Amino acid sequence: MQQIGKTLIVVGVVLAGAGIAFMFADRIPFLGKLPGDITIKRDNFSFFFPLTSSILVSGLVSGLLWLISHFKGK
Repeated sequence: MQQIGKTLIVVGVVLAGAGIAFMFADRIPFLGKLPGDITIKRDNFSFFFPLTSSILVSGLVSGLLWLISHFKGK
């Protein structure tokens, strides 16, 4: 039962962190405008795929999680 409680706390913290990140994402000037982010605009159609920004955020989150697991093991 304790493991379920710990898991719920971790999920809650992750969701709160994601919410905070979404709130302040528009204040990061370069995010979404990096070379490699795909933008297609036509007459009544627009498509945006932030490929490079996604890779950058993924690398940062992976590095952060690695650091947490590295120090947690000691």
